[in-house]
Amino acid sequence: MSRYIATRAIRGANYIVNEADKMLKKAIQELGPDKEVAFPNTAYYLPVILGLTGIEVTKLADLEKVLDIAKQLLHPIPDEKRWLPYLGETLDCGVATLLAEEAIEGIRFAYGLEPEKITWGGYYVPTESFTAPDFMKGEEGTRLNGPIDDAQMRAWGIQLVDGRMPGFAAIVGCAKSNEVAVQIVRELQQRNILIFLSGNVNGRSIIHQLMEEGVEMGYDTYIIPFGTDTYSAIYALGFATRSALSFGGLKGGQAREILLYNKYRVFAFVLALGEVDDLKYATAAGAISYGFPTIADTIIPQILPTGVTQYEHVISMPFDDIEGENDLERARRLVEKCIEVRGVKVKITEVPIPVPYGSAFEGERVRRADMRVEFGGKYSRCFEYLYMKPMEEVEDGKIEVIGPSFEEVEEGGSMDMGIIVEVAGRKMQKDFEPVLERQIHYFINGASGIQHIGQRDIAWIRISKKAAETGFNLEHFGKILHARFHADFGAIVDKVQVKIITDKDLLQEWLEEARKAYDYRNRRLEEMTDESVDTFYSCTLCQSFAPNHVCIISPERLGLCGAYNWLDCKASYEINPTGPNQPVPKGRVIDEWKGYFEKVNEFVKQASHGTVDQVAMYSIMENPMTACGCFECIMMIIPEANGFMVVSREDPSMTPAGMTFSTLAGMAGGGLQTPGVMGIGKYFLLSKKFIRADGGFKRIVWMSSFLKETMREELQKVCEREGDPDLLDKIADERVATTLEELLAYLEEKGHPALTMEPLF
Repeated sequence: MSRYIATRAIRGANYIVNEADKMLKKAIQELGPDKEVAFPNTAYYLPVILGLTGIEVTKLADLEKVLDIAKQLLHPIPDEKRWLPYLGETLDCGVATLLAEEAIEGIRFAYGLEPEKITWGGYYVPTESFTAPDFMKGEEGTRLNGPIDDAQMRAWGIQLVDGRMPGFAAIVGCAKSNEVAVQIVRELQQRNILIFLSGNVNGRSIIHQLMEEGVEMGYDTYIIPFGTDTYSAIYALGFATRSALSFGGLKGGQAREILLYNKYRVFAFVLALGEVDDLKYATAAGAISYGFPTIADTIIPQILPTGVTQYEHVISMPFDDIEGENDLERARRLVEKCIEVRGVKVKITEVPIPVPYGSAFEGERVRRADMRVEFGGKYSRCFEYLYMKPMEEVEDGKIEVIGPSFEEVEEGGSMDMGIIVEVAGRKMQKDFEPVLERQIHYFINGASGIQHIGQRDIAWIRISKKAAETGFNLEHFGKILHARFHADFGAIVDKVQVKIITDKDLLQEWLEEARKAYDYRNRRLEEMTDESVDTFYSCTLCQSFAPNHVCIISPERLGLCGAYNWLDCKASYEINPTGPNQPVPKGRVIDEWKGYFEKVNEFVKQASHGTVDQVAMYSIMENPMTACGCFECIMMIIPEANGFMVVSREDPSMTPAGMTFSTLAGMAGGGLQTPGVMGIGKYFLLSKKFIRADGGFKRIVWMSSFLKETMREELQKVCEREGDPDLLDKIADERVATTLEELLAYLEEKGHPALTMEPLF
């Protein structure tokens, strides 16, 4: 390898460890050794430190042990006499750099970098009263997003494991121009790659460039601005470490296993834009230890042999060296090189529309000030309806716009619209109609500048001014649906035709027809029970991240991620017979009440590689189902209350068990089978089979208010079915109880039935 790279990286590591040591000494002197150190809303202390050393940092004094380890990893700067062409010393210094950078971030939080001070986009900055000491300023920079909270990481979990989010890019520095910065980000978004931003070149960051160009950043758009200094790049490595801890079931201190997990399962790379200084070289060396290569757009020495990374370690692709191409073409080539070097498996569906398209645009919001027109919402009606027809009655690719377009509508106005999708296929079944219809939301939302909310007859769509100016029109809704249904459901759909209806009379006729179908489907799904079928389905999709986890999905128990029900799995199997959703015959009933089935147990043992022998479908106390980490809710026993609490992923508050969702998630994820703790999909709460063997819904004594309020109507029906119409108000939430004492007092006051039920133990 290049002695130049080793010199720069080792010099940068020695510098940053020394700086961290000075910062820590000063912080302990000013704040005291017991000053709390923590990243908010994460369960893994300071995650890189925890993962690589096993040290659980809770106070400033704990960082002294961390920096002692960092110092031991340092090496002298190479000279002609002692330098050897090996990566080892450089990688040691890279890891020392990561430990020091995370220590610095921990010190910054100790000084008052608090998430309560919210600004636009969810980013946070230091409190107004906080003035950083001079030694903390280091590189000039502003902290923006900070560490990604656990709830968001787990929300992304299903996209990470099913390939919709194939990897992440850690971009450090500043692009050649604003135009190039936008092009790089759009190229990554269209490939659905998560984007982490940090660093600067001479005080200017790619974050500044994107802000100046009006690019929407935040969780919803896959663009996360960590901060404008290099230190903040540590949050990308923290995200990678937490993936191994939360999805892989690994523990702090398992450094080798965590690094190998990332090399083979987390497809990430570093894209260095602009000048690479000593600290960036040192940070890149730390990233290489994780198996993440570095690609630079400037002239730097390359490290081409493979080993620590799967392919090349460091690639130089000077931006101005590609003759005959303009800057935007060079940006595209640069992104393609990054994907090639990391081996990211990208699936791109070509959609013939005039705006960028990809899953990364699904979270975009079109604000009223930026809106050209909307369909549905407060001022108009919008609905969507998909149904199957005989093969001869569908003309593939036919798209009709029946009625006026929105050109005549005043800017910011609204109009009624119906989207009718007619499909035909030799393997298409009527049961698949609602499965495919739900995809309309995701397919339309993938277009940049288009916002889609809701489904059925409460859909709400907005088109931005920018998208309209680019040429997006109503016909393009049909083009999106035609392309995506063929790409994603080609195994069961042979033909797709679409009607976009704005004619008022015809719209009303189709709306009545659609509502009849909605009602039929509701009744059909309600009538399906676990007893009415002889086959359940597996879901091993998450084994790409949690190798020993397996879901068993039945008509009355959906997947813990909430994304797959029995009909979804049935359709998935038809689309991909060798995929993650396999039919599992129930076989002989071993225990009907608890939900033990002979063939199900055999499948679970085989699919979990022998780590789980059996699963009780309807119990949390006895052989509960395992979880990967991307569950919607966590259930946990509260023995003193003789019941269970249900914590929503969206709820960051303290629970009566003395743990937040993030901490609880560490007990339920990673393929672990822990009696009394279980990850679930929120709609399992409505099932008649919900923990039937343990007392059912009456055992719920505490529930996140988010669930109560967003599902109140459905949960109220469950309470009435259980014979206790007032039960929902007897269940506590974080608004009335965050301690065990408060919970028990509330349950006594309300007369909760769990207090008089048979003891759980």
